[in-house]
Amino acid sequence: MAMRVSKVLNIQYPNAAGIDIGSRSHFVAVPADRATESVREFGCYTEDLNALALWLLDCGITIAALESTGVYWIPVFEVLEAHGIQVMLVNARSVKNVSGRKSDVLDCQWLQQLMSFGLLSSAFRPPADVCALRAVSRQRDTLLQDQARCVQRMQKALTQMNLQLTNVITDITGQTGLNIIRAIVAGERNPIELAKHRNYRIKASEVEIAKSLEGTWKAEHLFCLSQALSLYDTYRALIAEADAKLETLIAPLRRQDVQTAKGKTKRGGKNAPGFDVQEALREWAGVDLTQIGGIDVCTALKVLVELGTDLSKFKTAKHFCSWLGLCPGTRISGGKRLSGASKRIPNRVARALKLAAQGLHRSQCGLGAYYRKTAARLGKGKAITATAHKLARLIYAMLTKGTEYVQQSQAEYEAKFHDRTLKYLQLKAKTLGFDLVPQAV
Repeated sequence: MAMRVSKVLNIQYPNAAGIDIGSRSHFVAVPADRATESVREFGCYTEDLNALALWLLDCGITIAALESTGVYWIPVFEVLEAHGIQVMLVNARSVKNVSGRKSDVLDCQWLQQLMSFGLLSSAFRPPADVCALRAVSRQRDTLLQDQARCVQRMQKALTQMNLQLTNVITDITGQTGLNIIRAIVAGERNPIELAKHRNYRIKASEVEIAKSLEGTWKAEHLFCLSQALSLYDTYRALIAEADAKLETLIAPLRRQDVQTAKGKTKRGGKNAPGFDVQEALREWAGVDLTQIGGIDVCTALKVLVELGTDLSKFKTAKHFCSWLGLCPGTRISGGKRLSGASKRIPNRVARALKLAAQGLHRSQCGLGAYYRKTAARLGKGKAITATAHKLARLIYAMLTKGTEYVQQSQAEYEAKFHDRTLKYLQLKAKTLGFDLVPQAV
């Protein structure tokens, strides 16, 4: 029996270096024939990083591999790119060394060896202008989370004084709720006077609101309420600044030659940026992602600021979904499939798509029908992942082909599903030697 001969590894990148990133210093390894000392340690200051880049150029290095360790890699990445060195950012999970061989020197040498043999794949990093957008968007998300904590502190202070405002008003940060809280902080204690701030759209009457505002008025809790309100206003102002910065950064990316027709206008809720996000993203991407069922302006914004519009880094939609961690797993041993669970990857785009998929449970579009059928068969968790996978494939097709999304109704989806099921049953019956005869009506 002929044995399969394993392919010998050949050096593909002879001018490769490996860099082990640290918080205080970086260890750099080059081929042994390039320098007397093939492994050197450099500090983390800008002067040290420039010296690192110049040393690599003196050694004839054209490409360097480094791990994506926290945020410590970003200055090294930018300095090396500025000096004309190609940088390959790799996932630390995929470059683990043999057990028992763990040190900074060995790590950088291991990276250099893997890079020279072409065994590393580069991580996805969008262009510089998209990276700037991404940084501002993530800062805005952090501000929204901090603002939410301030709302929780206001609710806690109100509850501690037995002011049951949350029982009669759904959102205390709405017009009525904030007006009442500001009046309390200003010194008003009369429940009847406070209830007069009720907006006509509130379901609860002034009498009900007044009953909920009879409390203990403890000084310490009033102090906490005042500080929480002050912080809430501060975060609102900071979020408005972030919105203005986002609009400024998106403006140069917008194309005026976009010929796509405007689709249905979608709102992004109270946390959406304070400008026309849908129109800005449509002119930037050339397509309107919000026309996909479940995708609102906030989800579309998250997708584009994290990825950009150029998805050529991903060869196919399957590669894209695998990077998102939305495709089924392939754990096979002994010819048996052990698990089909998808990989757990902390990906912001995947998280946004899963939230969008979860919002389709009552939608009357084809995607909503697909989610409900999958949930009935596999459960809600798997249905969310499967629907998010379908959303990712649609987004990939729209951004790579530049085609608009055509909405599929629930009736159209049901008819297509019926035809597909019928074809399967006919093929199965033919395989077993039977004829499938429709029942006479």
